[in-house]
Amino acid sequence: MLNSKFWYKGLLLLSTAGLLAACGNGDNGDTDETATDEDTTEETVDDTNGDNGESAEGNDEDTPEKPEVLTMWVNDEEVQLDAYTEITDRFTEEYDIEVEITPYEMLEQLDGMSLDGPAGQGPDLFFQPHDRMGDIHLQGLALDLDLTDDQLDRLGEYNEEAVLSFSYEGEQYGIPAVVETYALFINTDIVPEAPETMDELMDIAREETTGDQYGFMMDAANLYFTYPFITADGGYIFAQDEDGVYDTSDIGLNTPEAVESVETIQSWFDEGLMPSGTDLEVANSLFLDGNVGMIVNGPWAISEYREALGDSLEVAELPSQDGEPLNSFSGNKGWLVNYYTENDYWATELALFITNEESSQTYFEMAGELPAHTAVDIDDEFLAPIFAQTQNAHPMPNIPEMSQVWEPMGDALNFVQQGEDVQGVLDEAVQQIESEISMMGQ
Repeated sequence: MLNSKFWYKGLLLLSTAGLLAACGNGDNGDTDETATDEDTTEETVDDTNGDNGESAEGNDEDTPEKPEVLTMWVNDEEVQLDAYTEITDRFTEEYDIEVEITPYEMLEQLDGMSLDGPAGQGPDLFFQPHDRMGDIHLQGLALDLDLTDDQLDRLGEYNEEAVLSFSYEGEQYGIPAVVETYALFINTDIVPEAPETMDELMDIAREETTGDQYGFMMDAANLYFTYPFITADGGYIFAQDEDGVYDTSDIGLNTPEAVESVETIQSWFDEGLMPSGTDLEVANSLFLDGNVGMIVNGPWAISEYREALGDSLEVAELPSQDGEPLNSFSGNKGWLVNYYTENDYWATELALFITNEESSQTYFEMAGELPAHTAVDIDDEFLAPIFAQTQNAHPMPNIPEMSQVWEPMGDALNFVQQGEDVQGVLDEAVQQIESEISMMGQ
């Protein structure tokens, strides 16, 4: 995880620079009014409304004039629409700004924004997964946020890595709403107590693998699930600087540290703890049949696992290694401000309001998705450990070059299961990734 001091300082510098330069969308009439001096900042903080930190109300001299209406595209699922209707009703009650919600399939919103945004018909806010930030940036669809000190303070209560996942090339573009990662699912009939360390997990795997039963299984040929194990000793995909900017010329998937980690994965197959060719479908089927003690999977599997195992199902965070938590991969979704909006300040305020602690609690209880705000109480025996794991999760890189990583690494991990030389297959994978990335710029 990136150093929080550098993260906050970086966002503050970006915000200050943006305010001084009055940058962003040159047509936004609100930009100059958003800029505040030191005295104004102090007044804004003093006007903070309770834990939610809404500071705009009652400070009309220093904030842009309120629009009558703000608009947002909400993913077209009933539970999400119901949750955001309730949440935005509270925003309207507090700020006297109506919020119009349009149901719009999340993965179709970029196509709509590319047409409606420049035409002035797009919403003030739209909703996207973080790994599409590269395309969003290249198309110029989202506004880089000129966050005030007060807004930065509120954002400091969110999952740090989730916040950074909505930055691109050092600019903050979005406010995270929900996070998703995976954890360790356990059949307590086979494994009565969750392992706290990787050494304990491997001891259990060896003890409980016998005949048709396996102690531990996972999709070990999928970079998404193997990421925590590949990076456990210091491996990485792309190097990052203190602001989270990726250096695609520095790939860490064939370093000595990565090789050591992948050799450990290979040992699982050499010892017969998993059969070669195991994928998630195979592992999942065996777990559902009660023949696997532990499996790595995500919250989407909870319903099916509960039905199959009943009271024998337990969920735990991934174990630690050498005293450090394993960092799973996460996928985050959040709110972005339309580049062409004339209401950038209030759109940002709306994004912060609908993702603050109270709103996130409502959203979790109604929609069941884990929040990016860290103060929410997750009172669920299966989701609480996954929420805890999100605090140790790294977002999948949000740059277009990441698309060139999945297939070569999947092939490499398959070769590893078959006993191929680890250094050799990782070298070949990195060479292929580098070649594909170089071709992207042509």
